[in-house]
Amino acid sequence: MSLIGKKIEEFKVQAFHNGEFREISNEVLKGQWSIFFFYPADFTFVCPTELGDLADNYEKFREVGAEIYSVSTDTHFAHKAWHDASDTIKKIKFPMLSDPTGSLSRQFGVMIEEAGLALRGTFILNPEGEIKAYEVHDLGIGRDAEELLRKVHAAQFVAAHGDQVCPAKWKPGQDTLKPNLNLIGKL
Repeated sequence: MSLIGKKIEEFKVQAFHNGEFREISNEVLKGQWSIFFFYPADFTFVCPTELGDLADNYEKFREVGAEIYSVSTDTHFAHKAWHDASDTIKKIKFPMLSDPTGSLSRQFGVMIEEAGLALRGTFILNPEGEIKAYEVHDLGIGRDAEELLRKVHAAQFVAAHGDQVCPAKWKPGQDTLKPNLNLIGKL
């Protein structure tokens, strides 16, 4: 069953953000584009490469009005310890959400029950809290922040221009398509 169009359910979790612990809830998401970036665990191997890539590109996401929420089943205390121990994780300026009960991971369908970990799931939510794009990877397959940013741009463009769609590899400023009978069989 697809999650496209699913509205985020109510939640409240602890987070480590900008050197502090704070509570994050679904209320914070209202009115902004949000990216939920699930990863298996702190102090691992692929995860810091992905989170470092996001940190390096974070300002680009903020420029388009999108907030990133990284999520693992670790506690907010573990997030702080990882931040303090790793130069890569020290670069992170986005909230690191704690999901030790797995409730968020289950809500997004990425919980690995027998391991107590989340798959690598990436979800783009519109300002109304609806999932507009997502992908889920196996544990050993890392993701690319620039491709994620391209998808955010495309989701925002389609939301603003409902009569147009973005073709493969579309980037801002490139031509889009207006679906109509004259295009059928011509592309």
